[in-house]
Amino acid sequence: MAIPRAAKTQRRTRIQEEKEEQILEAALDVFSVSGFRGSTIDQIAEVAGMSKPNLLYYFRTKEAMHRALIDRVLFTWLEPLRAFNAQGNPESEIRGYIRRKLEMARDFPRESRLFANEVLQGAPHIEDELKGPLKELVDEKAAVIRAWAKAGKIVKCDPYHLIFSIWSTTQHYADFDVQVRAVLGQGQSGEGRFEDAARFLEQLFVDGLSVRTNQPAS
Repeated sequence: MAIPRAAKTQRRTRIQEEKEEQILEAALDVFSVSGFRGSTIDQIAEVAGMSKPNLLYYFRTKEAMHRALIDRVLFTWLEPLRAFNAQGNPESEIRGYIRRKLEMARDFPRESRLFANEVLQGAPHIEDELKGPLKELVDEKAAVIRAWAKAGKIVKCDPYHLIFSIWSTTQHYADFDVQVRAVLGQGQSGEGRFEDAARFLEQLFVDGLSVRTNQPAS
């Protein structure tokens, strides 16, 4: 994980912590709009409301700021998947996962766009994490979904593409929020759009995976 330069000092003060957060908030604003390549330290310093030399005291490079943000996003973004409980009821677990992902799309749109920008650029800063911890976690949860299908609790499906589909449909409401609100129009583009999305996606995924009495599990 990237460590701010000031954090390496022997005594890290409250002011240092606040400055680091101020810088990272500004960097998140800039990176989520312009991506890593299109962003500059000067832009981040301006948004943060501080001089470039002052900013560089806390973070030596643009890469250090980006890395610190990506580390946070990766940890936060995977929490809903980590909470996927093998011992739980499949319907409840899938509903809960959909809702947690939509809550993140609602509450952390900048973080979602930061991650999307990184992946669209070929994931140069997080390739190891994608192929390592992320893959391991998805493999673990894919095994849970397979076990549910084998036990006849849900229909047989490809667990990886199920997870990909939930990712893409829920994160759409963060990455393409402007489009969503424009198409829905004034009457439906308020905060209620996330609840409407949750109900529809629950219907799509939960009903699609439900085992019918006249239908075999596999």
